[in-house]
Amino acid sequence: MEDSQAKTGKFSLNYGLIVGVVGVTFGIMLYTMDMHYERGLAVQGTQTLILVAGIILGIYQFKKANLNYLTISEALKVGAGVALIAGVLGILYFYVFSNYVEPEYMDNMYELGKQQALANNPKLTEEQIDQGIEMQKSFAWMSYPLILIINIVIGLIVGLITGLVLKKDKPAY
Repeated sequence: MEDSQAKTGKFSLNYGLIVGVVGVTFGIMLYTMDMHYERGLAVQGTQTLILVAGIILGIYQFKKANLNYLTISEALKVGAGVALIAGVLGILYFYVFSNYVEPEYMDNMYELGKQQALANNPKLTEEQIDQGIEMQKSFAWMSYPLILIINIVIGLIVGLITGLVLKKDKPAY
């Protein structure tokens, strides 16, 4: 008789969707509060905390469904899967937001960056900063895969740590 084993993919998908929806809700909340240009520690930390909490919860629930057994490999799969699904949802939201909801979002972000660069680097001329911004614009598409890679790395790190803490192997007999 073979006991049923929980599937990591199911938990990755479910908790990835939950984390993605919570992240998008957080983004919408920032927009409605006119805080969507904030990139401080509080906003970035909250977004990361949402991801980390969702990964840990997904791994914990997987362990419960798997007769309280968990390998590090399973924790890594669930962690990376949750992070990937949440990252894809976040990218879709950002794409829709920056292209349809507020099409001038990226231009406003570049302008804020320009003002900050002028304040932090008084030796740079405005033309030099404009050149830097134009270079950034040409590589803006790279932010999408970079977001996914960073999310997956966070998922793997959190998955490894959570897996080490919650690890419980099935008995050999």
